[in-house]
Amino acid sequence: MTAPGAEDPAAPGDQAVTVELGRAVGQFTAAEWDALTDGANPFVSHAFLTALEDSGSVGGRSGWDPVPLAIRDAAGRLVAALPAYRKLHSQGEYVFDHSWADAWHRAGGDYYPKLQIAVPFTPATGPRLLTREPRLGLALLRGAEALCEGNGLSSAHATFIEPAQVPLFEAAGWLLRSDIQFHWENRGYAGFADFLGTLSSARRKTLRKERAAAQDGVEIRQLTGSDIRPEHWDAFWGFYQDTGARKWGRPYLTRAAFTLLGERMAERILLVLAFQHGEAVAGALNFIGRDALYGRYWGARIDKPFLHFELCYYQAIDAAIARGLARVEAGAQGGHKLARGYEPVQTISAHHIVHPGFRAAVADFLERERAGVAQEQLLLGERTPFRKG
Repeated sequence: MTAPGAEDPAAPGDQAVTVELGRAVGQFTAAEWDALTDGANPFVSHAFLTALEDSGSVGGRSGWDPVPLAIRDAAGRLVAALPAYRKLHSQGEYVFDHSWADAWHRAGGDYYPKLQIAVPFTPATGPRLLTREPRLGLALLRGAEALCEGNGLSSAHATFIEPAQVPLFEAAGWLLRSDIQFHWENRGYAGFADFLGTLSSARRKTLRKERAAAQDGVEIRQLTGSDIRPEHWDAFWGFYQDTGARKWGRPYLTRAAFTLLGERMAERILLVLAFQHGEAVAGALNFIGRDALYGRYWGARIDKPFLHFELCYYQAIDAAIARGLARVEAGAQGGHKLARGYEPVQTISAHHIVHPGFRAAVADFLERERAGVAQEQLLLGERTPFRKG
């Protein structure tokens, strides 16, 4: 692929900047890459993104080719970056555009390759424009547009954008799309019992019964840092493979990815495991941010009622309260989270469509879709298990 070239900031008199095309996040040092963020989100860290690259989870035959965009100042310092991937399919994104691809193919166009601005396989809200300067964020977006137009890419898609950055995408003229996830909000709870006290009487009883049934006959441990040993990753790999094979057909992450994540960012990982007779039988993997706990993967080799809810949702609430975190983001989809105190929250993606006619069709679709999503969020909000009034 060819580099996107120079971009002029919108502000008159500003010096033009050059947006460079990289081959991998690993070509940058951890210090210079991480200096572009505030460290709150673990998924845009150098450690996480390079673990995906070095483990072969992205690149190669994965259909996720790293093409980060970068801006350096006159002294050669990295001042802005965009984690991006040339995509040959729409797998592992959690914002579904298969119908767009089908429509464009029926019209005689090639939807793939496309540009994906995201953290691979990770439906967690976070920064996508890694810079402290808004004008450089806009320059990165112009660079992404030029990259598409100069290399025959149909479109660019930025998914799970943190709310503070959405206006930059809107100012650049990208189309906005909304969806719904379920997040748990910490309203200053002193413990799980305090949280239960905010629920209706019926839901309190149900959650207590679910926790008792799930915990009966198993030992549950929360592991982080050096407490996570290779045998724990071996066990979790088995759980992950089983869940991945049933949900996606092929697990996205390689076994090496878990080892590298454990080596590079163990203090930002919370692994919740259930044991029977000293042997791990189920587990849930979470990542610890500055303000949030992010639930990612789960799996089990036993069929035990409510164990999924306990490991993924209730243990996450316990951990968030203990750490003083503001919320738990439990991943994509899952209406069953609603009854367990996780509330509907809007997520935003942004889309640049190169062909004017195709863009107009997508814009029309999104306008109609947004109305439906907004109505669904209102309806779901009325079904939360909290006491009324």
